[in-house]
Amino acid sequence: MNYPIYLDHNATTPVAPAILEAMLPYFSTHFGNAASKNHPYGWMAENAVEEAREKLAHLIQAKPKELIFTSGATEAINLAIKGTFVHYQGEQQHYISCVTEHKAVLDTLSSIAKKGAEVSLLPVNPTGKIDLEQLEASITPTTKMICLMWANNETGLIHPIEEIAAIAERHNVIFFTDVVQAIGKIPVNSSGIHLMALSAHKFYGPKGVGALFIRHNHTLPKPLPLIEGGGHEKGFRSGTLNVPGIIGLGMAAEIAKNHIDLYSNQIEKLRDELESGILTLERTVLNASQENRLPHVTNISFEGVEGEDLLREINRFVAVSSGSACSSITPKPSHVLDAMGIEADLARASIRFSLGISTTHEEIQQTIKVVKAALSRLRS
Repeated sequence: MNYPIYLDHNATTPVAPAILEAMLPYFSTHFGNAASKNHPYGWMAENAVEEAREKLAHLIQAKPKELIFTSGATEAINLAIKGTFVHYQGEQQHYISCVTEHKAVLDTLSSIAKKGAEVSLLPVNPTGKIDLEQLEASITPTTKMICLMWANNETGLIHPIEEIAAIAERHNVIFFTDVVQAIGKIPVNSSGIHLMALSAHKFYGPKGVGALFIRHNHTLPKPLPLIEGGGHEKGFRSGTLNVPGIIGLGMAAEIAKNHIDLYSNQIEKLRDELESGILTLERTVLNASQENRLPHVTNISFEGVEGEDLLREINRFVAVSSGSACSSITPKPSHVLDAMGIEADLARASIRFSLGISTTHEEIQQTIKVVKAALSRLRS
Protein backbone atom coordinates (compact mmCIF):
# COMPACT_ATOMS: atom_id res chain seq x y z
CA MET A 1 0.00 0.00 0.00
CA ASN A 2 1.20 3.50 -0.83
CA TYR A 3 0.43 5.37 2.36
CA PRO A 4 -0.39 9.09 2.17
CA ILE A 5 1.59 11.81 3.93
CA TYR A 6 0.67 11.62 7.62
CA LEU A 7 -0.55 14.88 9.18
CA ASP A 8 -2.90 13.47 11.82
CA HIS A 9 -0.51 13.24 14.77
CA ASN A 10 -3.20 14.48 17.18
CA ALA A 11 -5.06 11.23 16.54
CA THR A 12 -2.00 9.11 17.24
CA THR A 13 1.74 9.06 16.64
CA PRO A 14 4.00 6.27 15.38
CA VAL A 15 6.03 4.55 18.08
CA ALA A 16 9.56 5.95 17.90
CA PRO A 17 12.19 3.30 16.98
CA ALA A 18 14.14 3.81 20.23
CA ILE A 19 10.93 3.35 22.22
CA LEU A 20 9.99 0.15 20.40
CA GLU A 21 13.50 -1.20 20.93
CA ALA A 22 13.26 -0.53 24.67
CA MET A 23 9.87 -2.26 24.87
CA LEU A 24 10.62 -5.47 22.95
CA PRO A 25 12.57 -7.38 25.65
CA TYR A 26 9.62 -7.01 28.04
CA PHE A 27 7.42 -9.08 25.72
CA SER A 28 9.82 -12.01 25.80
CA THR A 29 13.08 -12.15 27.77
CA HIS A 30 11.90 -9.95 30.65
CA PHE A 31 8.25 -11.03 30.57
CA GLY A 32 7.68 -11.07 34.33
CA ASN A 33 4.70 -9.69 36.23
CA ALA A 34 5.71 -6.53 38.10
CA ALA A 35 3.63 -7.71 41.07
CA SER A 36 5.62 -10.97 41.42
CA LYS A 37 7.82 -10.28 44.45
CA ASN A 38 9.52 -13.67 44.88
CA HIS A 39 11.79 -14.13 41.88
CA PRO A 40 14.02 -12.26 39.38
CA TYR A 41 11.40 -12.14 36.62
CA GLY A 42 9.12 -10.05 38.81
CA TRP A 43 11.97 -7.98 40.21
CA MET A 44 13.18 -7.12 36.71
CA ALA A 45 9.70 -6.01 35.63
CA GLU A 46 9.08 -4.02 38.82
CA ASN A 47 12.43 -2.21 38.55
CA ALA A 48 11.72 -1.30 34.93
CA VAL A 49 8.27 0.03 35.84
CA GLU A 50 9.68 2.19 38.63
CA GLU A 51 12.39 3.53 36.33
CA ALA A 52 9.70 4.49 33.81
CA ARG A 53 7.69 6.16 36.59
CA GLU A 54 10.74 8.25 37.50
CA LYS A 55 11.24 9.32 33.88
CA LEU A 56 7.63 10.43 33.55
CA ALA A 57 7.77 12.24 36.90
CA HIS A 58 10.91 14.05 35.75
CA LEU A 59 9.12 15.27 32.61
CA ILE A 60 6.22 16.86 34.52
CA GLN A 61 8.23 17.86 37.61
CA ALA A 62 6.37 15.53 39.95
CA LYS A 63 7.25 12.81 42.43
CA PRO A 64 7.22 9.24 41.10
CA LYS A 65 4.80 8.14 43.84
CA GLU A 66 2.27 10.65 42.47
CA LEU A 67 1.87 8.77 39.17
CA ILE A 68 -0.65 5.97 38.64
CA PHE A 69 -0.40 3.95 35.42
CA THR A 70 -3.65 3.33 33.52
CA SER A 71 -4.75 1.93 30.16
CA GLY A 72 -4.78 5.44 28.68
CA ALA A 73 -6.04 8.96 29.19
CA THR A 74 -9.73 8.05 28.99
CA GLU A 75 -9.39 5.72 31.96
CA ALA A 76 -7.32 8.34 33.80
CA ILE A 77 -10.02 10.96 33.14
CA ASN A 78 -12.73 8.62 34.43
CA LEU A 79 -10.70 7.85 37.54
CA ALA A 80 -10.10 11.55 38.21
CA ILE A 81 -13.71 12.68 37.78
CA LYS A 82 -15.76 9.64 38.80
CA GLY A 83 -13.31 8.77 41.57
CA THR A 84 -13.77 12.27 43.01
CA PHE A 85 -17.54 12.07 42.62
CA VAL A 86 -17.62 8.78 44.54
CA HIS A 87 -15.47 10.29 47.30
CA TYR A 88 -17.98 13.10 47.82
CA GLN A 89 -21.03 10.79 47.49
CA GLY A 90 -23.91 12.04 49.61
CA GLU A 91 -22.85 15.70 49.33
CA GLN A 92 -24.00 18.36 46.89
CA GLN A 93 -21.40 18.45 44.14
CA HIS A 94 -20.65 21.06 41.48
CA TYR A 95 -18.12 20.64 38.66
CA ILE A 96 -16.91 23.36 36.27
CA SER A 97 -15.60 22.61 32.79
CA CYS A 98 -15.78 24.07 29.29
CA VAL A 99 -17.85 23.41 26.15
CA THR A 100 -14.70 22.68 24.10
CA GLU A 101 -13.31 19.90 26.30
CA HIS A 102 -12.57 16.49 24.82
CA LYS A 103 -15.51 14.09 24.73
CA ALA A 104 -13.75 11.87 27.28
CA VAL A 105 -14.23 14.67 29.82
CA LEU A 106 -17.65 15.87 28.63
CA ASP A 107 -19.15 12.38 28.54
CA THR A 108 -17.75 11.54 31.98
CA LEU A 109 -19.20 14.75 33.40
CA SER A 110 -22.52 13.92 31.75
CA SER A 111 -22.40 10.54 33.49
CA ILE A 112 -21.99 11.99 36.97
CA ALA A 113 -24.61 14.66 36.19
CA LYS A 114 -27.13 11.84 35.70
CA LYS A 115 -26.24 10.67 39.20
CA GLY A 116 -26.88 14.05 40.81
CA ALA A 117 -23.83 16.25 40.22
CA GLU A 118 -24.31 19.80 38.95
CA VAL A 119 -22.10 20.57 35.94
CA SER A 120 -21.37 24.05 34.57
CA LEU A 121 -19.81 24.31 31.09
CA LEU A 122 -18.13 27.64 30.39
CA PRO A 123 -18.61 29.20 26.94
CA VAL A 124 -15.69 30.31 24.77
CA ASN A 125 -15.04 33.30 22.53
CA PRO A 126 -14.52 32.97 18.74
CA THR A 127 -10.88 31.95 19.27
CA GLY A 128 -11.78 29.30 21.84
CA LYS A 129 -10.71 31.18 24.97
CA ILE A 130 -12.60 31.11 28.26
CA ASP A 131 -13.26 34.15 30.46
CA LEU A 132 -11.29 33.72 33.70
CA GLU A 133 -13.57 36.15 35.55
CA GLN A 134 -16.56 34.05 34.52
CA LEU A 135 -14.72 30.93 35.68
CA GLU A 136 -14.13 32.39 39.13
CA ALA A 137 -17.68 33.73 39.36
CA SER A 138 -19.00 30.23 38.58
CA ILE A 139 -17.47 28.75 41.74
CA THR A 140 -20.01 28.02 44.48
CA PRO A 141 -19.71 26.58 48.00
CA THR A 142 -20.44 23.12 46.53
CA THR A 143 -17.85 23.29 43.74
CA LYS A 144 -15.57 20.26 44.00
CA MET A 145 -13.54 20.41 40.80
CA ILE A 146 -12.46 22.56 37.86
CA CYS A 147 -11.84 20.40 34.75
CA LEU A 148 -10.01 22.27 31.98
CA MET A 149 -7.64 20.81 29.40
CA TRP A 150 -4.12 22.19 29.01
CA ALA A 151 -4.43 22.47 25.22
CA ASN A 152 -7.31 21.86 22.83
CA ASN A 153 -7.00 18.81 20.60
CA GLU A 154 -8.77 20.40 17.61
CA THR A 155 -7.47 23.98 17.51
CA GLY A 156 -4.29 23.78 19.60
CA LEU A 157 -5.43 26.60 21.91
CA ILE A 158 -3.52 26.61 25.21
CA HIS A 159 -5.51 27.57 28.29
CA PRO A 160 -3.87 29.89 30.89
CA ILE A 161 -3.11 27.02 33.26
CA GLU A 162 -1.21 29.02 35.89
CA GLU A 163 -4.07 31.49 36.30
CA ILE A 164 -6.64 28.69 36.46
CA ALA A 165 -4.56 26.88 39.09
CA ALA A 166 -4.38 30.08 41.13
CA ILE A 167 -8.17 30.43 41.02
CA ALA A 168 -8.60 26.84 42.17
CA GLU A 169 -6.11 27.43 44.99
CA ARG A 170 -7.92 30.56 46.19
CA HIS A 171 -11.18 28.67 46.47
CA ASN A 172 -9.74 25.36 47.72
CA VAL A 173 -11.12 23.48 44.69
CA ILE A 174 -9.56 20.48 42.95
CA PHE A 175 -8.01 21.38 39.58
CA PHE A 176 -7.94 18.54 37.05
CA THR A 177 -6.36 18.98 33.61
CA ASP A 178 -6.15 16.76 30.54
CA VAL A 179 -2.62 17.23 29.13
CA VAL A 180 -2.93 14.64 26.34
CA GLN A 181 -2.18 16.99 23.45
CA ALA A 182 0.27 19.22 25.31
CA ILE A 183 2.66 16.72 26.84
CA GLY A 184 5.71 16.06 24.71
CA LYS A 185 5.02 19.12 22.55
CA ILE A 186 5.39 21.97 25.03
CA PRO A 187 6.72 22.10 28.62
CA VAL A 188 4.13 20.71 31.05
CA ASN A 189 4.59 20.67 34.80
CA SER A 190 2.44 19.62 37.71
CA SER A 191 2.79 22.81 39.75
CA GLY A 192 -0.62 23.91 41.04
CA ILE A 193 -2.34 20.87 39.53
CA HIS A 194 -4.14 18.28 41.66
CA LEU A 195 -4.99 15.73 38.95
CA MET A 196 -3.52 15.33 35.45
CA ALA A 197 -4.34 12.76 32.74
CA LEU A 198 -2.05 11.76 29.87
CA SER A 199 -1.57 9.08 27.23
CA ALA A 200 1.61 7.60 25.70
CA HIS A 201 0.44 7.25 22.12
CA LYS A 202 0.10 10.99 21.59
CA PHE A 203 3.85 11.52 21.96
CA TYR A 204 5.47 8.56 20.19
CA GLY A 205 4.78 5.91 22.81
CA PRO A 206 2.50 2.86 22.45
CA LYS A 207 -1.28 2.73 22.57
CA GLY A 208 -3.02 1.25 25.59
CA VAL A 209 -1.05 2.96 28.35
CA GLY A 210 -1.39 6.27 30.14
CA ALA A 211 -1.18 7.78 33.59
CA LEU A 212 -2.97 9.88 36.15
CA PHE A 213 -0.95 12.30 38.26
CA ILE A 214 -2.43 12.60 41.78
CA ARG A 215 -0.82 15.32 43.89
CA HIS A 216 -0.03 14.21 47.42
CA ASN A 217 0.92 17.36 49.31
CA HIS A 218 -2.51 18.96 49.68
CA THR A 219 -5.50 18.47 51.93
CA LEU A 220 -8.17 17.99 49.27
CA PRO A 221 -9.43 14.40 48.89
CA LYS A 222 -7.93 11.98 46.38
CA PRO A 223 -10.19 10.06 43.97
CA LEU A 224 -11.42 6.66 45.07
CA PRO A 225 -10.58 3.67 42.83
CA LEU A 226 -12.93 2.57 40.07
CA ILE A 227 -11.13 -0.73 39.41
CA GLU A 228 -10.51 -2.98 42.40
CA GLY A 229 -8.91 -6.38 42.77
CA GLY A 230 -5.40 -6.65 44.11
CA GLY A 231 -4.51 -3.16 45.24
CA HIS A 232 -2.02 -2.41 42.45
CA GLU A 233 -0.81 1.17 41.94
CA LYS A 234 -1.19 2.09 45.61
CA GLY A 235 -4.78 0.93 45.50
CA PHE A 236 -5.87 3.53 42.96
CA ARG A 237 -5.98 1.16 39.98
CA SER A 238 -5.88 -2.62 40.38
CA GLY A 239 -4.85 -4.93 37.56
CA THR A 240 -1.67 -6.48 36.17
CA LEU A 241 0.53 -3.71 34.83
CA ASN A 242 1.19 -3.38 31.11
CA VAL A 243 4.95 -3.55 31.60
CA PRO A 244 6.03 -3.14 27.93
CA GLY A 245 3.63 -0.23 27.50
CA ILE A 246 4.85 1.45 30.68
CA ILE A 247 8.46 1.06 29.50
CA GLY A 248 7.41 2.77 26.27
CA LEU A 249 5.70 5.61 28.16
CA GLY A 250 8.82 6.13 30.27
CA MET A 251 11.04 6.24 27.18
CA ALA A 252 8.66 8.68 25.47
CA ALA A 253 8.92 10.93 28.53
CA GLU A 254 12.71 10.73 28.55
CA ILE A 255 12.97 11.58 24.84
CA ALA A 256 10.50 14.45 25.20
CA LYS A 257 12.43 15.86 28.16
CA ASN A 258 15.67 15.86 26.18
CA HIS A 259 14.37 17.14 22.83
CA ILE A 260 11.16 19.10 23.42
CA ASP A 261 12.58 22.53 22.55
CA LEU A 262 14.20 21.29 19.35
CA TYR A 263 11.07 19.45 18.23
CA SER A 264 8.81 22.36 19.11
CA ASN A 265 10.81 24.93 17.14
CA GLN A 266 11.21 22.63 14.15
CA ILE A 267 7.53 21.73 13.96
CA GLU A 268 6.30 25.29 14.52
CA LYS A 269 8.26 26.49 11.48
CA LEU A 270 6.70 23.78 9.34
CA ARG A 271 3.22 24.54 10.74
CA ASP A 272 3.68 28.22 9.87
CA GLU A 273 4.86 27.24 6.38
CA LEU A 274 1.73 25.13 5.91
CA GLU A 275 -0.55 27.94 7.08
CA SER A 276 1.18 30.49 4.88
CA GLY A 277 0.66 28.27 1.85
CA ILE A 278 -2.99 27.41 2.52
CA LEU A 279 -4.30 30.70 3.91
CA THR A 280 -3.25 32.52 0.74
CA LEU A 281 -5.91 30.49 -1.09
CA GLU A 282 -9.30 32.14 -1.49
CA ARG A 283 -11.97 31.74 1.20
CA THR A 284 -9.87 29.98 3.79
CA VAL A 285 -10.12 30.82 7.50
CA LEU A 286 -7.87 29.92 10.45
CA ASN A 287 -9.89 28.58 13.39
CA ALA A 288 -7.62 29.63 16.23
CA SER A 289 -5.90 32.43 18.00
CA GLN A 290 -2.52 33.30 16.52
CA GLU A 291 -1.11 33.24 20.05
CA ASN A 292 -1.09 30.69 22.86
CA ARG A 293 -1.47 27.55 20.79
CA LEU A 294 0.39 24.32 20.24
CA PRO A 295 3.24 24.48 17.71
CA HIS A 296 2.14 21.50 15.62
CA VAL A 297 -1.59 22.07 15.05
CA THR A 298 -3.62 24.16 12.65
CA ASN A 299 -7.35 24.05 11.97
CA ILE A 300 -8.58 25.68 8.75
CA SER A 301 -12.06 26.12 7.25
CA PHE A 302 -12.64 26.09 3.50
CA GLU A 303 -15.65 27.98 2.16
CA GLY A 304 -17.57 26.81 -0.86
CA VAL A 305 -17.01 23.06 -0.55
CA GLU A 306 -18.72 20.11 1.12
CA GLY A 307 -16.72 18.91 4.10
CA GLU A 308 -16.96 15.19 3.35
CA ASP A 309 -15.93 15.75 -0.28
CA LEU A 310 -12.96 17.86 0.77
CA LEU A 311 -11.79 15.33 3.34
CA ARG A 312 -12.11 12.49 0.84
CA GLU A 313 -10.12 14.37 -1.79
CA ILE A 314 -7.30 15.37 0.57
CA ASN A 315 -7.07 11.98 2.28
CA ARG A 316 -6.17 10.32 -1.03
CA PHE A 317 -2.75 11.93 -0.64
CA VAL A 318 -2.54 13.39 2.88
CA ALA A 319 -3.93 11.76 6.04
CA VAL A 320 -5.78 14.46 7.96
CA SER A 321 -8.98 14.67 9.99
CA SER A 322 -11.89 16.98 10.62
CA GLY A 323 -11.35 16.87 14.39
CA SER A 324 -10.95 14.46 17.27
CA ALA A 325 -10.59 10.80 16.31
CA CYS A 326 -12.94 10.00 19.20
CA SER A 327 -15.67 12.15 17.63
CA SER A 328 -15.16 11.34 13.94
CA ILE A 329 -17.58 8.39 13.98
CA THR A 330 -20.47 10.89 13.96
CA PRO A 331 -21.29 13.16 10.98
CA LYS A 332 -22.07 16.15 13.19
CA PRO A 333 -19.91 19.30 12.97
CA SER A 334 -17.15 19.59 15.55
CA HIS A 335 -18.54 20.57 18.95
CA VAL A 336 -15.40 22.68 19.44
CA LEU A 337 -15.92 24.75 16.30
CA ASP A 338 -19.64 24.99 17.00
CA ALA A 339 -18.90 26.40 20.47
CA MET A 340 -16.60 28.98 18.84
CA GLY A 341 -19.57 30.21 16.81
CA ILE A 342 -18.50 28.79 13.46
CA GLU A 343 -21.46 28.11 11.15
CA ALA A 344 -22.26 24.41 10.71
CA ASP A 345 -21.47 24.08 6.99
CA LEU A 346 -18.16 25.86 7.46
CA ALA A 347 -17.35 23.76 10.53
CA ARG A 348 -17.99 20.60 8.49
CA ALA A 349 -15.58 21.94 5.84
CA SER A 350 -12.77 22.34 8.36
CA ILE A 351 -9.58 20.32 8.40
CA ARG A 352 -7.21 19.74 11.31
CA PHE A 353 -3.61 19.34 10.25
CA SER A 354 -1.34 18.03 13.03
CA LEU A 355 2.37 17.67 12.33
CA GLY A 356 4.97 15.39 13.88
CA ILE A 357 8.71 15.11 14.36
CA SER A 358 9.05 13.20 11.08
CA THR A 359 7.21 15.82 9.01
CA THR A 360 9.40 17.37 6.32
CA HIS A 361 9.47 20.58 4.30
CA GLU A 362 8.81 18.53 1.16
CA GLU A 363 5.70 16.99 2.70
CA ILE A 364 4.39 20.42 3.66
CA GLN A 365 4.88 21.73 0.13
CA GLN A 366 3.18 18.64 -1.31
CA THR A 367 0.28 19.07 1.13
CA ILE A 368 -0.23 22.66 0.00
CA LYS A 369 -0.39 21.46 -3.62
CA VAL A 370 -2.87 18.72 -2.71
CA VAL A 371 -5.17 21.14 -0.87
CA LYS A 372 -4.98 23.68 -3.70
CA ALA A 373 -5.85 21.05 -6.31
CA ALA A 374 -8.70 19.63 -4.20
CA LEU A 375 -10.24 23.07 -3.72
CA SER A 376 -9.95 23.81 -7.40
CA ARG A 377 -11.72 20.58 -8.38
CA LEU A 378 -14.48 20.88 -5.80
CA ARG A 379 -15.19 24.57 -6.30
CA SER A 380 -15.35 24.22 -10.05
